[in-house]
Amino acid sequence: MSATEPSVVVVGELLVDIVDRADGTSAEFVGGSPANVAAGLARLGHDTGLACLVGTDERGRLCAEHVEARGVHLLTGSVSPEHPTSTAHATIDAHGAASYVFDLHWDLPPVQLPEGLAHLHTGSIATTLEPGEAEVTVAVRRARETGTVSYDPNVRPTIMGDVAQVRPRVEELVGLADLVKCSEDDVAWLYPGETPTQVMDRWAGLGASLVVVTLGGDGVTWRTADGGEETEAARVKDVADTVGAGDSFMAGLVSGLLDAGLLGGPDARERLRAATLADVAPAVDRALATSGLTVRHHGAYSPTREEIA
Repeated sequence: MSATEPSVVVVGELLVDIVDRADGTSAEFVGGSPANVAAGLARLGHDTGLACLVGTDERGRLCAEHVEARGVHLLTGSVSPEHPTSTAHATIDAHGAASYVFDLHWDLPPVQLPEGLAHLHTGSIATTLEPGEAEVTVAVRRARETGTVSYDPNVRPTIMGDVAQVRPRVEELVGLADLVKCSEDDVAWLYPGETPTQVMDRWAGLGASLVVVTLGGDGVTWRTADGGEETEAARVKDVADTVGAGDSFMAGLVSGLLDAGLLGGPDARERLRAATLADVAPAVDRALATSGLTVRHHGAYSPTREEIA
């Protein structure tokens, strides 16, 4: 791999969040769940590329400048003049929670993965929205040849369609991933009546070595391949809003596992498969730290490694 090629690639949407706050103010931020993860990983010191689709309009230019300023490399084909840049209109309630309306364009070209890729992350809208979802799957399967894979379903019920159709797609990608992270809201929508423990067991049975479920203000619970399960309290205070909190958690988690040698290639895949709860706990701690800092800012803020030290 050359010095200019990223060792970590994120595949998914890069868009503009139009945020209407409870106090009546409004602002625009660059976002998109996978793009937020890419920015988070780059800010934590990982050489990160992003395969996405933005236009050549003003919002597209701002999106490209935003991620590049955070150290993310846009992969070839990520900028196209054929579509406007996608938007997500977020409304923040009095408790800081966000709801979304989307205007999306996802005609993703074939992803040009760097040779010897160490890790690929994907998730959210990009994995279920046609026609680009097919290219996401191709990229995931190719990435597994040299590296590990992480996946965050990050479901959006208003745009992803009927749960009976989405669930098999989610389970297909769970089966291709080494690490899966989701929220308790994802669990409730995908598997009504099932507990996080039941869903973690289900996904481990599909092949994921580490499954993590965030529990909002109650923290996080996770399961390793050996069946061990642990829960840790959240570290949240002074909440400005929750935009990007789950993505920041994901970035911190992947970062910690990469540093621990539990993601990053075929050998790391085997180490993660054999990992104990104690082995992955430092990565979960990093994820809680990054997300705890994100919620103290408006928009999808990405902390640096120095801030979480």
